[in-house]
Amino acid sequence: MIFRKAIWISFAAASALSASVARADGGDASRGAQLFRVCAACHSLAPGRNLTGPSLAGVFGRKAGTLESFLRYSPALKRSNITWDEGTLDAWLRDPQALVRGNYMSFRGLPEAKSRADLIAYFRAAPQGVAASGSRGLPDLKTAPPDARVTALRHCGDSYFVTTADGTTTPFWDFNLRFKTDASPLGPAPGSPVLLGAGMRGDRVHIVFARPEEISDYIREHCDSRKP
Repeated sequence: MIFRKAIWISFAAASALSASVARADGGDASRGAQLFRVCAACHSLAPGRNLTGPSLAGVFGRKAGTLESFLRYSPALKRSNITWDEGTLDAWLRDPQALVRGNYMSFRGLPEAKSRADLIAYFRAAPQGVAASGSRGLPDLKTAPPDARVTALRHCGDSYFVTTADGTTTPFWDFNLRFKTDASPLGPAPGSPVLLGAGMRGDRVHIVFARPEEISDYIREHCDSRKP
């Protein structure tokens, strides 16, 4: 098991939160919390916690493309002069490309007006800083258990051999292993990469490092299984 228990715990926490959020501003925030599970793949509700997209904490009244901690806005969104409120959020959720053509949002839109109202109500009702780990579906990587803490990484031919702190070495086809970095407060400690499952069959994984320069330093190129 590759750190999956903690992932399930974080989703359970998000579910408990969704059950506790009340109706707000014409939409049902509890229903909106359920809908937000789709958004949570790319957006956090924790201040300063950016994922693929920017944090949505404090989104109301914020000018589009101006969150200083998020560096990946499209030029189109930064030029849009939009301020986020119920009307602009509704238009964005209905069809992001229709509102701002050329933006980087890959989401095609939510056609149901009731669903958009529920989601906007959830944005208003959700406590700021809610479930930073649950928002992205991952726990605090600094608390990874021994079977997820990578202690050695060996490459040979078309395979990687990943050794974890519990003493286990697991082989992976090199195409099924992905290297990522997470410099956020929830990322791994420097020099302590973490192994995360990325597929239902357990054959695809991510190794998450604190900084990019750690990746090449960590990999040892040899085929002697007696060496780390």
